[in-house]
Amino acid sequence: MICKLSIYESTSVDPYFNLATEKYLLDSVDETSCILYLWQNQNTVVIGKNQNAWAECRTSLLQEEGGKLARRLSGGGAVFHDLGNLNFTFLVGRDNYDLTRQLAVIQKACAFAGIETTRSGRNDILADGRKFSGNAFYHSGTCAYHHGTLLIDSDMEKLQRYLSPSKAKLEAKGVCSVRSRVINLKELSAGLTCQTMKDNMKKAFCDVYGLCAETITLTDEALSSINKLGRSYADWNYLYGAPLPFSFCCESRFDWGGIELQLQAKSGIITAAKVYSDAMDWQLPSAVENALVGCRFTQNDIKNALNNILADSQIIKDLCDLIDAQEL
Repeated sequence: MICKLSIYESTSVDPYFNLATEKYLLDSVDETSCILYLWQNQNTVVIGKNQNAWAECRTSLLQEEGGKLARRLSGGGAVFHDLGNLNFTFLVGRDNYDLTRQLAVIQKACAFAGIETTRSGRNDILADGRKFSGNAFYHSGTCAYHHGTLLIDSDMEKLQRYLSPSKAKLEAKGVCSVRSRVINLKELSAGLTCQTMKDNMKKAFCDVYGLCAETITLTDEALSSINKLGRSYADWNYLYGAPLPFSFCCESRFDWGGIELQLQAKSGIITAAKVYSDAMDWQLPSAVENALVGCRFTQNDIKNALNNILADSQIIKDLCDLIDAQEL
């Protein structure tokens, strides 16, 4: 049961500091509390934990134009952040994690602005049939978070230029471009600003949970820890990593997300594996990688290894069908 609500609003627009703050709040949230964290990044592309930066973003163009690439802890796909976008994070103990309730805060905040919204698919919220909020999820120990974006007055031209999702991803959603899938809430509520939406989120947070919220003030010690973690989030190796020089590669897209599997094999044994995915299950890629290293490079052995680690029967079936379609 949640007994206490807290709100922290970042004054920084640096993605590494803000993502580090999110992790600090996750590690410090009380199990009977819920924290609403509101934050904004300037000219940033944020990719999911298991995504290939080069495949998801025009990284050189972003850098040339003074933008930043960041990688979050959660799964899901790449998103563009600027000061016309508001980010939110709900941080709670895992026993009190309630996605329906958390999404109700967002939808109620939009209702305050006269905007009707609906949920769609695995992680989107729509207005007027188009996406304005993408959501992702993460847990660590006894705590968890749910975070996402609220497009209010974002630069759609930059969003279009910086993001480069696969053609398969767009076709799966039945659209022809990134831009056609999304909408700024300002189009539906004239005069809506990020500050207004922040105020709406705070009010909706208290209304939905039926409690008053206190404001969090970070100590100098906390800020020092956050700055240190932020430097690691800005590290090139963390952001990009080294692509695997693979001897085998296959990829496909399913209802639960896209996946690209790269394997190195020597003398019939898989010696290295790399999985890129925008699946919401941020643990899936590492589980597949660990299972396949040391496995014989045959279809049956690979499928058996997958069956031994994955509990989701649909994901098992899809991955096994993908392997069956290959010529090993």
